[in-house]
Amino acid sequence: MTLSFWMLLVAGLLPYATVGFAKFSARGYDNNHPRQWATGLEGRQARAHAAHQNHFEFFPFFAAAVIVAEMRAGGSAVIGGLAVLAVLSRFLYTFCYITDRATLRSLSWFLGILCVLGLFGVAAAGR
Repeated sequence: MTLSFWMLLVAGLLPYATVGFAKFSARGYDNNHPRQWATGLEGRQARAHAAHQNHFEFFPFFAAAVIVAEMRAGGSAVIGGLAVLAVLSRFLYTFCYITDRATLRSLSWFLGILCVLGLFGVAAAGR
């Protein structure tokens, strides 16, 4: 399995890590009504939950880019590097979101999108 495919696994687990933080760092988690419970979150827990939702939004675009790049250019170091950088940008994004660093969070989000576009670019070039 290529490095970029391992990054799919890591990126796929990120939403669960962030919602886990929101659930287990807040008091009064209600497993019977988790969506209703989430509407009452504030502060770090609310931001962790928002990061959770954004990870789900990012993942399909990232996954498609990795799969298309692998199909077209198969296992290159560039594909692996872009996938790793995309996932690292998501870790930074999560840290910045939870710690309320909005500008750096937006920059890390943008870096992740640039990596995805780069993966599609590699696929288009066929290298």
